[in-house]
Amino acid sequence: MTEGTTSAAAEGADTLTRLEQEGEIAADYLEGLLDIADLDGDIDMDVEADRASVSIISDTDSRDLQKLVGRDGEVLEALQELTRLAVHRETGDRSRLMLDIAGYRSKKRAELSELGANAAAEVKSTGEPVRLQPMTPFERKVVHDAVKGAGLRSESEGEEPQRFVVVLPA
Repeated sequence: MTEGTTSAAAEGADTLTRLEQEGEIAADYLEGLLDIADLDGDIDMDVEADRASVSIISDTDSRDLQKLVGRDGEVLEALQELTRLAVHRETGDRSRLMLDIAGYRSKKRAELSELGANAAAEVKSTGEPVRLQPMTPFERKVVHDAVKGAGLRSESEGEEPQRFVVVLPA
């Protein structure tokens, strides 16, 4: 192994360790939150796409956890920001942690991937750009990835909270 390869491997291990630490801090914070709210849920931690990923799941009826998702994921977004702040307070570093509750984000990701693929198909057939409804940054990222996977390009336009994706011809 060369010195550069060894250095890159060490840097990758350091990043993984840092992301696992973020997940641990987030899990502790969320367990405290579940205790305060008297809600049942298990915490699952992972590292996906260079970011810590934490999920709250339940073996029982997840209607209680739906309270933590809120309408259109609004409560989930707020909890994610609070969890990121808790991680930042402990580490001093900005976190890109992703939070999922009761599978909301994974279901939403599947819906948005289909939306992006359908928009790409429409653009391919008509040759005209397609503008989608305003979305959160998470939602836009999923759509951009789906459009890229379909071989087209997309851009985000507008100002938050009315920022939206435009799917463009090749």
